Formats: sequence, C-alpha cells, structure tokens
Amino acid sequence: MFFEPPIAYEPPVYRPPSEWRSLLIQVTIGCSNNKCTYCDMYRSKTYRVRPIEKIKEDLDKCASSGMKPDKIFLCDGDALGAPMEVLEETLNHINKTFPDTRRVGIYATAENILEKSEEELRTLASKKLDIAYLGLESGDDKVLHMIVKGNTADEMERASLKIKDCGFKLSTIAMLGVGGKKYSKQHVENTAKMLSATNPQFFSFLTTFSVPGTPYHTMIERGLIEPLTSKELLIEMHDILKLSSFDFNQVIFRANHVSNANPLGGTLPRDKEEILKTLKHWIDQTPEGVYPKAPARM
Repeated sequence: MFFEPPIAYEPPVYRPPSEWRSLLIQVTIGCSNNKCTYCDMYRSKTYRVRPIEKIKEDLDKCASSGMKPDKIFLCDGDALGAPMEVLEETLNHINKTFPDTRRVGIYATAENILEKSEEELRTLASKKLDIAYLGLESGDDKVLHMIVKGNTADEMERASLKIKDCGFKLSTIAMLGVGGKKYSKQHVENTAKMLSATNPQFFSFLTTFSVPGTPYHTMIERGLIEPLTSKELLIEMHDILKLSSFDFNQVIFRANHVSNANPLGGTLPRDKEEILKTLKHWIDQTPEGVYPKAPARM
C-alpha cells in the first residue's frame, strides 16, 4: 500500500518514469549545472544541498505515517553532487528507518561521478544506492557543447564506465532531435558509439521539445536550430538502435517518457530486430513534414 508522503516538497519535483512508485526525498534543491539550453525543470530554483537534519526529519515523518517504501529516489536534479557526508548520513538513516527498502536511486551527472572517488562510490553502493540515472543526451561533442551540457563525450564515457565499475546499475538517457537537423547524423552515430562503449543496464529515449522561456526555444525561433519532424525523430531512434552494439542480453530499453509519441520497449540485443521492425513500420506510416505536438506536461 502507498501513502501520500507527509512532507512538504519544494516544487517542481521530477523523477524518472521507472521511479513512479518510489518515495521521493529531496537531498538537493535544483540542479548544480542548470544551464542546459533545452531544460526548464529547475530554472525557478537556486541550487543548494538541504541540511541533513531536514532530510532525516522527512524520512522520520514518512516512517511515522506507516510508509514502507520498496524503493526510494533521491531528488533533485543531480543529488549525487551532494557532499559525501550528506549522502552517507542520508543512506544510513534510510537503512535504519526503512530496513526493507530494496534500493535507492539518484540522478547523476558525469561531473558528479568523476568528482567522487571509486572508494566513495563503492561505499554509497554498499548502502543500497545502486542505480544512477545519467542524462547523456548525446554522444557527440558538438551537440553537448551546443546544449551547454557541461561535459564532453569523453567525460560521459569515463563516468559511465566508472559508476558501473563501482557497483551501480547505470540508466542512460538520450534525447531524440536534440541536435536539430544540422547535427542529426553525427548525433546518431556518436550516441550509438557511446552506448556501445558503455553498455548501460538500462537505456531510454526522450524527445526534445522547444520549451518556451528556454535558450533552446530562442535558438529555434531565430532559425539557429531546425527541429526534426515526427518521421525524422523516429528515424533517429531507429538508426541509433541499429548502430548500437551491446555485449550482453540484459539492456532494458524503454521509450515510454511522456514526450515520446508511442511507447516502446524491450530487452537489447534480444529484441533489437523486432523493435527495429516496429520503428520501420511507424516511419513508413508517418507522413512527411508533420511535427510532433508537445505533451501537456513534461
């Protein structure tokens, strides 16, 4: 049974689709980078780490209300950037207060991962923090620079391999259409190359939309970025998957974010040909020149 958490969040609050039944605990507020041109998720917030007393207080309130969460997700945008002592104390309190919680998840950036030592990451993993969601967005340096991601492709690759090596499951997120038409080809090729090199245990797509108020929206209005049509977005998804090579049969693939027009999923490489066949059918059925409609909520 799930209860409404008896705690006050500082909105807005986001979590990955797969964490929809997790207890959300804010360890940090906002995003330490907060410069990605396409993103408006945390623009209303000033990044800061919450006092550990407040974090523990939230956990205690949830326990007092009778909650027994199977999973917990640590918010906000890149909570792995919090100091080691805050993360350790938070996890210790989770394990003490909710001993039956199966796992804890967190958003991470390549910078977060590379800044922490292997020993520190292994310590966190030993305390049930064992899945990190990395917004790769693209494996192409030109695209990463254009969207002000704050990391190079080399840093993304090194961070991905490091966190897997330290006992975490890695969930990698890539963005369809993020490079616009100009950079679509290199976005496809280098993202596929990155996925092949890093072999995340989980991989998902979301679709890039022009959100009013963001620099990305301004760039599109000024003609600096030409957005992809619905057909071209499907072609990007098809080609990234086609070019990706996975070493084992355990990559859980999902394209079920609210931004995606059609939900799609499977296990790679086992279901790769079937997924590609489905995408080819959708591509053939999608007319030219039609652009996707942004969802009511992102």
